[in-house]
Amino acid sequence: MADQMEGILLSENSGGILRLTLNDQKRRNALSETMLATLSEAFTTAAIDESVRVIILAASGPAFCAGHDLKEITAARAQADNGQAYFKALFDACASLMQLIVRNPKPVIAEVAGVATAAGCQLVASCDLALASDSALFATPGVNIGLFCSTPMVALSRNVSNKQAMEMLLTGDMISAQKAQEIGLINQALPAEQLQEKTLAMASKIASKSAMTMAVGKQAFYTQAEMSLSEAYSYTSQVMVDNMLKQDAEEGIGAFIEKRKPNWQDK
Repeated sequence: MADQMEGILLSENSGGILRLTLNDQKRRNALSETMLATLSEAFTTAAIDESVRVIILAASGPAFCAGHDLKEITAARAQADNGQAYFKALFDACASLMQLIVRNPKPVIAEVAGVATAAGCQLVASCDLALASDSALFATPGVNIGLFCSTPMVALSRNVSNKQAMEMLLTGDMISAQKAQEIGLINQALPAEQLQEKTLAMASKIASKSAMTMAVGKQAFYTQAEMSLSEAYSYTSQVMVDNMLKQDAEEGIGAFIEKRKPNWQDK
């Protein structure tokens, strides 16, 4: 069943797969104040909605997301503090959204059919997986307007090597979907006509797994990535012990031994 959230975000939940579609084409799906708030609400709700097993983040029109709304930013300069309080609130809200995606217990897949720039590129990098059409383009072009993409840098540098990230950040150049795949920003570059089908197939495969296992694994992945090697092994060893004691682990191992399909209870 589809519904409309503030008109700029379309939402459809079918078969455990929640499809969120950015739908503010006039602003090239920019992360305006309203879009940030609407997306944050959608991801917060999805995190606790047991009917949602996987989230696909897509967009309408030729742009996946053009980053922040520069017209809103410029208008804020008319305030007495030259926009300082507004800028702080805006970038904090954006950082909060990216962390909601990373910390969401449901896997999030970006489906990128157009251009993703600045905070839009950050949005792609923040998702757990990303598939793109072979005509999609990516950039962190803040240097071209005197505003280094410092917050997009956080997500970008956690997906690609330092030198690849710095090249994007320092030059501001667009890169192709093929290049984005090579450097690890996206998983696959696909013919445009196959993008939605392939994304749905990946989402369906993930949705068929135990939701408990997906949530445990996703949280552990991002947590251990910030630890030293010894800390990471100590932490993940305990995660595996806890996971082993879950009902779905017992069921899954039993099903494998008995050569049957597991009956997940998501606990």
